Amino acid sequence: MDVRDSNGTALADGDTVHIIKDLKLRGSSTVLKRGTVIRGIRLTGNEGEIEGRTDKIKGLVLKTEFLKKA
Repeated sequence: MDVRDSNGTALADGDTVHIIKDLKLRGSSTVLKRGTVIRGIRLTGNEGEIEGRTDKIKGLVLKTEFLKKA
């Protein structure tokens, strides 16, 4: 499986990524701001999604089109 970020850079388990756009989270009033760092990502079975966590939020599933490899 070949997972790529918004710039076309390949992503792997354990990589660090930055969010490139403010994202509202469903079911919460929290907003992930542009530039937020997601460390230690895990790849899912879907090429367009990764799992990660921030300091405050755990268990995030994010689309790779909103991420840039750090």
